[in-house]
Amino acid sequence: MILVLNAGSSSLRCALFRDSEDTAVWRVHVAGIGGSPHLTVTGDLDLAENLPPPSDLSSVVKWLLARLRRLPDLRLRAVGHRIVHGGVRHVGPARIDGPLIAELETLVPLAPGHQPQGLACIAAVEEAWPGLPQVACFDTAFHRTQDRLAQIEAIPRTLTEDGLLRFGFHGLSYAHIARVLPRLIGGTAQGRVVVAHLGHGASLCALAGGRSVATTMGLTTLGGLMMGTRSGTVDPGLVLHLIQSRGMAASEVADLLERRSGLLGVSGISDDVRVLEASLAPEAREALALFAYRIARETGSLAVALGGLDAFVFTGGIGENAAAIRASVCARLAFLGLDLDPERNTGGRSRLDRYGSTVPLLVIPADEEREIANEAGCLVGPIPDK
Repeated sequence: MILVLNAGSSSLRCALFRDSEDTAVWRVHVAGIGGSPHLTVTGDLDLAENLPPPSDLSSVVKWLLARLRRLPDLRLRAVGHRIVHGGVRHVGPARIDGPLIAELETLVPLAPGHQPQGLACIAAVEEAWPGLPQVACFDTAFHRTQDRLAQIEAIPRTLTEDGLLRFGFHGLSYAHIARVLPRLIGGTAQGRVVVAHLGHGASLCALAGGRSVATTMGLTTLGGLMMGTRSGTVDPGLVLHLIQSRGMAASEVADLLERRSGLLGVSGISDDVRVLEASLAPEAREALALFAYRIARETGSLAVALGGLDAFVFTGGIGENAAAIRASVCARLAFLGLDLDPERNTGGRSRLDRYGSTVPLLVIPADEEREIANEAGCLVGPIPDK
């Protein structure tokens, strides 16, 4: 069995997989960590106790692992972790050891809202099961197939050679889409595909032959699309203006762009699409319209990188559930051949294009945990469960 831990900035997803099975035995999702945590369990698992109100992710992980250790039939051969930033060197999963942990710690400044959480999960597992193989699965690794021109910024070459590149993220989600898409649309999946991972964090990825050729996020998870509370890409001159003319410290600018911008900042109401869709405030309408506009505009950029568009996929919490956002995006992209069927879009269908459309339009649920289990299982070898 493979145990998967997927730590977010304020959430934790945990799942257990048997070898060669795509469906998890059970899943655990803890949301709202740092505030009022909420526990959701699906599948054959009874934790028997309510979640206490711990103040940080490390406490939540330790609480959860202590209860999992009591399960009589839990026989693990590895634990797989989502690690957001793998840097330049890692193009695939890696066994976790002391040197790797030290390397990942140096990348914390590039993913301060995610990297420490992944490292906390690793430490908690080592404390609970000393010596159990652990595998790091990187969000950045999927994008290392990109050409050099897609990875470099127009900055002094010395900084580029020092590793300041466009890394891209959400790679585990995109890897899952690339793996399952051929079952759904056949050979078209090997063509020119744009995938929109839309959640509290959001990005787009251009796939050709199932491999990443371009993506919207860059050096950090702050770039690219407008998100829940993140600004996405802004004019660098805006950052300089806030520091030089408005007297803001770098830490204040970071907080503004990371936690007070995006849907929350534009609307002044919420970072939750559901709340904004229910609101009659014009600010809420504008925030949603800007979100869809930015998605469509960046899709056009990726279509240039691909040389056209053969299929489009929505995934992530917003992509899977916000029919109005999907409709707004597709209306702006009709010139690329996206022909949305309104009834399919609102009816919970996985295929959204009209009959006869030349560009498949799909909704595919995100499943980073399944992809992590695949990578971890392959790395530790096909050892059968006992």
